[in-house]
Amino acid sequence: MTKTGWLILAGALGVATAQTQLRTLKGVVIQEPAGLGEYVQDRKALVALGKILFWDMQTGSDGMTACATCHFHAGADHRPQNQISDTSATFRVNLDLSGVAFPLRALSDSGNKNSAALRDSSMRIGSMGTFRRIFDGIVPGQAAELGHDELDKPEFVHGGLQVRRVTSRNTPSIFNTVFYGRGFWDGRAARNFNGFTVSGLAAEAPGVLVSVDGVLERRPVNLDPANLASQGVGPILDHLEMSYAGRTWPLLARKMLNLAPLGLQRVSPTDSVLGDMARADGPGLVDEATYLSLIQKAFHSKFWESPETVEEFTQVEHNFPLFWGLAMHAYQATLNSDDSPFDRFNEGDNGALTAQQQEGLRLFQTTGDCIECHNGPEFSAAAMNPNRGTRAHAFDRTGVRPAAEDIGAGNATFKSISLRNVEFTGPYFHNGGQATLEQVLDFYRRAGDFSPVANDLRPFSISNAQRDSMVAFLKALSDDRVRYERAPFDHPELCVPVGHLENEPDVLAPGDSVEFPTSAAEKYRLIPAVGSSGNMVPLRTFEEMLAGIGANGERAHSLAEHCSPGGSAARQVGLR
Repeated sequence: MTKTGWLILAGALGVATAQTQLRTLKGVVIQEPAGLGEYVQDRKALVALGKILFWDMQTGSDGMTACATCHFHAGADHRPQNQISDTSATFRVNLDLSGVAFPLRALSDSGNKNSAALRDSSMRIGSMGTFRRIFDGIVPGQAAELGHDELDKPEFVHGGLQVRRVTSRNTPSIFNTVFYGRGFWDGRAARNFNGFTVSGLAAEAPGVLVSVDGVLERRPVNLDPANLASQGVGPILDHLEMSYAGRTWPLLARKMLNLAPLGLQRVSPTDSVLGDMARADGPGLVDEATYLSLIQKAFHSKFWESPETVEEFTQVEHNFPLFWGLAMHAYQATLNSDDSPFDRFNEGDNGALTAQQQEGLRLFQTTGDCIECHNGPEFSAAAMNPNRGTRAHAFDRTGVRPAAEDIGAGNATFKSISLRNVEFTGPYFHNGGQATLEQVLDFYRRAGDFSPVANDLRPFSISNAQRDSMVAFLKALSDDRVRYERAPFDHPELCVPVGHLENEPDVLAPGDSVEFPTSAAEKYRLIPAVGSSGNMVPLRTFEEMLAGIGANGERAHSLAEHCSPGGSAARQVGLR
C-alpha cells in the first residue's frame, strides 16, 4: 500500500486529521531541548553516560537497585513475586503472581460491567523498590550505603521481617517516551526541566553552579521539552523506589564519583553504545571510563572545572542532578521502536500485516474507536510532536478502579500510554489489573468496570473472533528489535531481586545481614548482558510467564539463573 493509499484508507475509516492518523513512527522528529548546547558539548558521550547510569545497580542506596531494575523487560518490569501493593485493603506480601488472580476484577458477564462480580481486588501490580531504611551516610568506594531498618510501613512487614516495598502503580515502558509531553501515569514529571526536580517551573530549584572567570555563580535551568530529564530525577531519591530516606544529590554524586561505572556488571563487547569501553576480562568498563571523565566529556567545562567547594561539596557534586537528568533524557530518547510490522505496512509493504491483523486495524479505528486515545504514529494521545502538541484524551477517566482509590492526574484520569510493544508490557493499566490483551479488550468492550464513574469510554460490540483480530493487530505493533533486544535495546547484565525466601509458605526467612537484621532474605536472578545483535530467543510475555512458558530457555528473561548481589552476575556464562 502506498502512503497515498494509506491516507485514503485512513480517511475512509474516519480518521479525523493527519495529526491523529495512525502512521509509521519513522521520520517523526524528536525535539531536542532548546538550549541544550549551553550545557552539553558531546551528545554521543551524553547518551553513553545515560545508559551507564540507567543500568548501574550501584546507584541505588542498597548498591543493587538500578533504574533498569524496574525497566529491564521491553522497558517495563517482568518479575513474578512480591510485586503487589494495596492502599485500600490488607494483602499478603511476597505473593507469587498467578493467572487465576486475573483480571483483578472478574465479572460473571465479561461484556457487562454491571454484572455480578466474581472477584474484586483493589490490589495493584507494581514494582519492588527498596527496603524501608533511613539513610545514615556513604562509605567512599562502597556501593551499599549506610542505613538502618525502619518498620513504620507495616503493610510491608510480616512476622517481624520487612520485605522490599512495592510501588502503587504498574510500571510502564520507557520506550518511545521521548514523545510524551509529561512523564509518569499522572503526568507529574514536567515538560520543562529545572535541573533538579520532577516538577519543572512549578517548583523552586537551586539551579546549577557555573564557573565564570573562576567564580562560581548559581543560574536557573529551564530546558524544554525535557520530560525524560524531569522524570529521570524522580525515582533515584525516592525512598520507596531506589533510595534510603534522607539521601541527597551531593552525597549520591560523591558515592558514584568514587565507584567504577557498572563495576558489578558485565558489558557485552558488542554493546551498541558501550562496547568500546567494555572490560574484556571482568565486570565494568576500562579504567579510563570513570564517572568524572564521562561527565567531563559530555558537558562543557564551566559546569565541572572548579575545584572550589560550596557547603562542603564540589561543583560536580552540586551539579549532579543536572548531569543525571540530561543523561537519562539523552539515553531514553534513543529507545524508539519504529520498525514494527505496522510501520512496514504503513510504508507500503502490503504483506507486513496478515489479513487478520488488517481486520484488527480496521476494528481498532472504527468499531472500537481506540484511536480517540491511542492515535498518531506514537499510538498515544499524550504524545507531543511538532505537528500537534498535547491533544485531547492525553489523560482520561477509564473506570479501571473507583476514583477514590487513585486520583491520578486529577479526577481519576491517567495517561493514554503508547501501545507499541504492548505484547511484552503486561500486566496492563495503571493498576496492572489485566493479564492479557484479550482481558484488556473485554474491559473496553464493556466500557470499563465501574459506574457511575463518568468515564470517557463507551461500550462497543464485537465477536470473540473480532477481538482476536484486534489482539493480532496489537501484536503487530511489536518491533523485533525489542522482541530480541537488538540495538538500541541491548544492555549490560543485571542482577534483579525477585522476591523473598520463605522457610515454609507465608513464613519469611530472615536475612543474614548484621546491618539490617529485620530485613527478609532475598532471591536474585540474572538478566544477562546482550550485545547489538540481540538474543537468539524472544522476550517472554507476561501471559507466558504466568503459564510457565519459556522457563526452559526458549524465552529471554526467564529468570531461571541465580546471581549474586555481591558481584558480577555472569560469572560462568558467556556474553551474548
